[in-house]
Amino acid sequence: QVHLVESGGGSVHTGGSLRLSCAASGRFFSSYSMGWFRQAPGKEREFIAAISWSMSATEYADSVKGRFTISRDNAKSEVYLQMESLKPEDTAVYYCAADRYVVSMTSGGRHVEYWGQGTLVTVSS
Repeated sequence: QVHLVESGGGSVHTGGSLRLSCAASGRFFSSYSMGWFRQAPGKEREFIAAISWSMSATEYADSVKGRFTISRDNAKSEVYLQMESLKPEDTAVYYCAADRYVVSMTSGGRHVEYWGQGTLVTVSS
């Protein structure tokens, strides 16, 4: 069984920063692509960012490009999401995801293999 555990959520004001972390169990980590999604109240889940297992490729949603940065540490089995210049519309539950393919995430996440439980990010104006 693979477990993904997010941390680092919280409340910030507009323009603030947060760094989310996701710790993964199991020996699969270094061969899986990792990603982040979010879901705001009343809205569908939204792809945010993904990074390939080799870190050679990253993908971002247009809504966060230039503000968010995804990274990973395969030695620690962790993936991170550095969020800068946060806006109220970034308020959501953020989910860590793992799948063999980046395209599984960029295409909406319907077939993503593993999910974390989520961490809440609240941005107030």
